[in-house]
Amino acid sequence: MLKRVLTIAGSDSGGGAGIQADLKTFCAFGVYGMTAVTAVTAQNTYEVLSIAALEPSLVYDQIKAIAEDIGVDSVKTGMLFNAEIIEGVAEAIRDFSLPHLVVDPVMISKSGRYLLEPDAIGVFKEKIIPFAQVVTPNLNEAAILSGISVHTIEDMKQSAWIIHQMGPKFVLMKGGHLSSNEIVDILYDGKEYVFFSVQRQLTKNTHGTGCTFSAALVALLALGYDVPRAVKIARRYMDIVIQYSLDLGKGFGPTNHLAPLFLKCNLNPEKGGWNW
Repeated sequence: MLKRVLTIAGSDSGGGAGIQADLKTFCAFGVYGMTAVTAVTAQNTYEVLSIAALEPSLVYDQIKAIAEDIGVDSVKTGMLFNAEIIEGVAEAIRDFSLPHLVVDPVMISKSGRYLLEPDAIGVFKEKIIPFAQVVTPNLNEAAILSGISVHTIEDMKQSAWIIHQMGPKFVLMKGGHLSSNEIVDILYDGKEYVFFSVQRQLTKNTHGTGCTFSAALVALLALGYDVPRAVKIARRYMDIVIQYSLDLGKGFGPTNHLAPLFLKCNLNPEKGGWNW
């Protein structure tokens, strides 16, 4: 049976992040993607112009409609924006026993716009993180969640330990913001730290990488992979979509979510288009 994956996140009008990035990634992994939209953003590659949050009851009802009919094999959260939406999402996760929850703690856009209101962070830590199978913070998000500065590998390990105490099964610290030529991610399960490293690619076109990575991870969990193996495959996927990232717009261009499919079909991922 085709696996069913739900993303609970915001809409990015530019198509590079949010639910748009998630759905493209789900397509690349061959799973059936579904959405519960939390907010609509007017954004492009260099700025977020405006944000309109949906009513928490509508967010809840989107999840309810999917869970009571189609069903859910795994779920991720992205932009939740405010405390009221967080409360509604947490209630839905409990009410419908949504499995394999990946929490991408989206807080600030690349252009510096708040995507999670500061006064909602406490509710987020209390209501969402404890239910997660995996939490995937970058260094800035990890610093906010753990309350410590995160600039080094040792900082990442300490922050992962603090976040793990909040209740998730795994914490995946993403080291893309480290000032080095090598990107180091750390997966922590409460007992051991597993390190994943890759050479940094020199490109500015990284809009939506956090959304894309967590979408790949949650798709792989639905497909039956355990967390360490899913992280390894998701990282390989990210290497490809960043390698063939798209030079669109005036700012940070998006990744090329379907590049692996183009390559498998012996098509040029930089050109796009299928041969029908």
